[in-house]
Amino acid sequence: MDESKRRFMQSAAAAAAFGAVPHARAQTPVRESAQAAAGGEHVQSLTLNVNGRPYVLAVEPRVTLLDALREYIGLTGTKKGCDRGQCGACTVLVNGRRINSCLSLALAHEGDEIVTIEGLARAGKLHAVQAAFVEHDAFQCGYCTPGQICSAVGLLAEAQAQGIKLTDDEIRERMSGNI
Repeated sequence: MDESKRRFMQSAAAAAAFGAVPHARAQTPVRESAQAAAGGEHVQSLTLNVNGRPYVLAVEPRVTLLDALREYIGLTGTKKGCDRGQCGACTVLVNGRRINSCLSLALAHEGDEIVTIEGLARAGKLHAVQAAFVEHDAFQCGYCTPGQICSAVGLLAEAQAQGIKLTDDEIRERMSGNI
């Protein structure tokens, strides 16, 4: 790829990555689409700690963590892919471990520390894994990229905590849950 095209792709990827950083208006406590569901008879109050910020929600017991993040809190960086835990597009970090948020109920995560793609960057600076994705043109269509990045961050933390030396085969195996 010629240098000008590469620079364009890096700029576009960086703009997309920074677009995932939440803006104050994008983090409303309860979104309109979720307000209608909040009126049901089985609704329960829940506080989720997401990206270092508490969110008080009123959810039905069947609401997944993915739907709570996207529809109730407004953090749409985490994607809904297969909705069956097979593609990894919905990967987030919960207490430092990566999970498929489409397979987990929101009510099960009260008191947990949840980090989404929007919460990886700090003070306007991309997380090292985000920066590496930009630098090495690791984006595909971009839909599964947030899940891949969260999974890679979790993979590195797991390997460090377990004292595992990562080989190419080990990385492939540990990332196999993400398309």
